[in-house]
Order: sequence, then C-alpha cells, then structure tokens
Amino acid sequence: MDVNQTLVKILESVGVDHVFGGSGQVNGSMLLALKRSKKIKTIIIRNEQAASFMACGYAMFSDKLGVCFATGGPGAFNLFSGLAVALSDSLPVLAITGYTSSPGRGKGSLNESTGLHRTPDSQVMFAATTKKSFIIETPDQACDIVEEAINLAFAGRPGPVHIHVPKDITISEVKNYRDIKLDIQPVGADRSEIEKFSNALAQALETEKRIGLLVGYGAIRSHAENEIREFSERFQIPVMTTMDAKGVFPEDHPLSLGVLGTSGDPGAKQFFMTAEVVLAFGNSFAENATFGFKEDLYQGKQLFHINIDPDEINKVYKAEHALISDIKIALDALSRSLPHQLDVKQPRKVEKLFQIDIPIDHHNGRINPAEMVKLMSKHLPDNAIILGDAGSHMLWLSCYLHLTGNQRYQNPGSFGPMASHVNGALGVKCAHPDKTVVCGCGDGAYQMAGFELMTAVQYDIPVIWVIFNNGEFNVIKKFLINMFGEHAYMTFDNPDYVMYAHACGADGYRIEKLEDFE
Repeated sequence: MDVNQTLVKILESVGVDHVFGGSGQVNGSMLLALKRSKKIKTIIIRNEQAASFMACGYAMFSDKLGVCFATGGPGAFNLFSGLAVALSDSLPVLAITGYTSSPGRGKGSLNESTGLHRTPDSQVMFAATTKKSFIIETPDQACDIVEEAINLAFAGRPGPVHIHVPKDITISEVKNYRDIKLDIQPVGADRSEIEKFSNALAQALETEKRIGLLVGYGAIRSHAENEIREFSERFQIPVMTTMDAKGVFPEDHPLSLGVLGTSGDPGAKQFFMTAEVVLAFGNSFAENATFGFKEDLYQGKQLFHINIDPDEINKVYKAEHALISDIKIALDALSRSLPHQLDVKQPRKVEKLFQIDIPIDHHNGRINPAEMVKLMSKHLPDNAIILGDAGSHMLWLSCYLHLTGNQRYQNPGSFGPMASHVNGALGVKCAHPDKTVVCGCGDGAYQMAGFELMTAVQYDIPVIWVIFNNGEFNVIKKFLINMFGEHAYMTFDNPDYVMYAHACGADGYRIEKLEDFE
C-alpha cells in the first residue's frame, strides 16, 4: 500500500464519504487511489478555492471531517480562503496538497513552494491559516502524521489542519500501515468550576433578576439544541441567538426573542437593553452581535460566559463568571447542579417583536427582498438549511427568515469571503443529502464562483441558489454613501442567469413578481 492509498483508507476509516479537490501533476497519482475507493465520492471542482469552501460546508452542520485537496504551489494556494473560514468558524477541515520532491527543492522546480531561493513558502503560509501544517517526508511517517492531524482538527475548538505530500513520496510503499485511533477528549470544566458557576447562577435566579440567554454558533457545533431548550424552559429564560446560531432555538417557541445584533430583531434588542444578567453560551461576541463592538454594551449587566476556547473568555467583554467547556457538557452539568426549587412552574410571558412582523413600506414597483425572504421562509420544509453569502442579501435573510422545525441558517462568519457559501452549499448538501439546501446570494458573489454550477450538475448535487440581482455591491455602496455622500465603482453588468443555468444543464428561472417566486 502506498502513501496515496494509505491516505484514502484512513479517510474511509473516519467516515469521510466525500472529498473535494482539483487535479494537478503533483497530486495526480492520488486521484487514482480515490478512483478505486468504494466509500468516498470524489468531487473535482473548477477552481480549488471552491473545494476549500465545499469542505467547510461538508463540516458545517455535521460531525464529519471536511477534506479538500490540490496540487502543489498555485493549486494549494487557492485553498487559503476556505481554510481561513474553517479557522474562524471552528470547522474541522483537512487540506492535502502536493509538494516538491526533495531532490528538486531549491532549484526552481515547477510549482515549488519551499521558500528556498525566491520561491513562496507554503509551510509558513499554511501554518498561519490552520491549527498546524505537516509534511510527510518518508512513507513510514504517513499514519502517525495523518492520525495527529485528524485528531487535532477535532480537538478542543475544531479547526483546519494541512498536510504536504511531496511528489516522490506519494507512490512510496508504507510498510508500517496501521489503523489510526481517534482520541478526541471532550472539553468540560472540572467539578469545582461548575459548582462556582452554578452557585452564582443560582443566586441570580433566586433574586429573580431579568435574565436572558444569548446562544452562539458553539451550541450548533455542540449539538446542544435539546439542552438549550430544556434549560430555557426549566427556568423560563427568554432566548436570543446570534446570527450564526439562528434556528438553533425554534423561533416560534414562546421564549424565543429572535436574533440579537445590528441586523437582528427589535424584541431581542429591547429585552437585552433591560436585562440584568446575560448568559452567553457558545458566543464569541462577533461584530454584528455586539453592534460594532459597542464598548458599554454589557455595562450594568452580569455576564456569564461559556465557551470551548479559553482565548474567547474576556476577549471582547469581561465576564464575571466563565466556564471553559463544550456547551452541551456544561449544560448537562449545570442542569444537575442547579437545585430544583429554582424551577419555574408557570410559563413566563415574553414580549416579542420580530423583524418579520413589522409592516414593510415599499412602493417602487420592484420586488422587495424582505417580502421575497418571507415567502421563502413560508415554504421551507422542516430541517432545511439556508446559507447566506456575504452581502446585503445576508442581512435580508437574517432579518426575515423565521426558522422553525429544526431549520438552520448560516452566513460566512467573521472572515466572511464572498462566494464562500455559493460553493459551500455543495458541501452542505453532500453531508446532508436528505435536507433541502438553499443558498441566498448576491449577484456579485455568484459571479465570483457560480461556474461551480457545472460541478453541481456533473455530480448531481441538487442545491437551490436564489440570486438577489441588483447589479451592485450594495453594502459597500451604502457604506460609502453614509460616510462620504458618494460612491464609486459599485455597479456591474449581469448575464442572463436563466440562459446560463440552461447552458450548464440546470433549471433556471427569472422572477419579476412575488407571486411568481412563490
């Protein structure tokens, strides 16, 4: 068994059933090993950047390892945007790239990226965009390195890892092959920390302070939906979510206040401003959720913060009480620790005001994006996954989707590249073939990477793209006008997307009236 076959067999053993990548000379022989796999479907993309975004999508709502691969040099460098998303958004992703054979290093070999003699240094670059970058120099290192890399991708706060495979190593025999072991230790606080946190929380509950629960994306990664709901109902605590966690708590629940943030729901903001205690669970206090990092946002409030990453504690706001823990584990421990005499027996009435309930004043004759998103929300099946790419459409979706029935919404996170979810939607669908996957994207974002529609058609990956067609970079235009009273280079021409879809073998529709969209 050679290195290529070893990599494929290990990926099969950890449950990977899709990988995303591009072909090239340095990694060409790996494609032969993938071709022979009975368990892995290989998706060859049009641009390697799309492979990295698809690997992120594959990992986003699953417990699976997202895998992308590319040839050395330029192909490998196209993976950086997706790996940066995985790093900022806590996604377990493995990138495998080619590398110059040892005899050719420093000589200016084709695609060389050793950092020697005026060549780019991919080891440094991948180390800066992952939890760790590895290089397999001899075949007998293969199992050890892949084992360490995959365990690291899932350890603690998940994230991306990377492995260089030199061209001359790929077909070398691995004489010491072994099955790898996954040893992923759950992150939980010790008993004394739980007790201290629980006592402080019990005191807040006893004094009947105005308490709100603010849930972040960590709850989705932890699969803590049931624990969040049980905790909220037991103590009748109203729930707000960040944009990244929209849908983790059903928005038709009596205790749901919707999304808190710059583009959030008025009811959530109203409750938050008068709250005395905020329980931030799985929350990293992103810019949108903090109204642009408003310095006095938590002034006069008690902040209880739980996060799996110690670096997130006190990063933006000082927490009076904090736990370093996976959210699901923490909530299980707190539920056992908090005394039952604190349980609230009567349902609490919560004043709600969702953005979706506010009348829209719109008379210019064009389709209003808010009304379109309302219709989309009305017809979404249970368990649907909606992705918003970077742009104004992301804010329309966040404001006017009303998620129930285990539906999910996700935007490109804090790194936020355009086109990440135009492509990432394919990875989401591969991981969840039984769920409806919709990407709401701007025309600017779609033009950056919409040629992967051909990839979706070729591999029969049924994703729905809803393109908000306004012919401009809307968010940046608004920013320039607000700041300077003018804008520049914000408009562009669009193709006929219906003809493009048909040319690629997909269905395409142009909507002029809301009833047609419905």
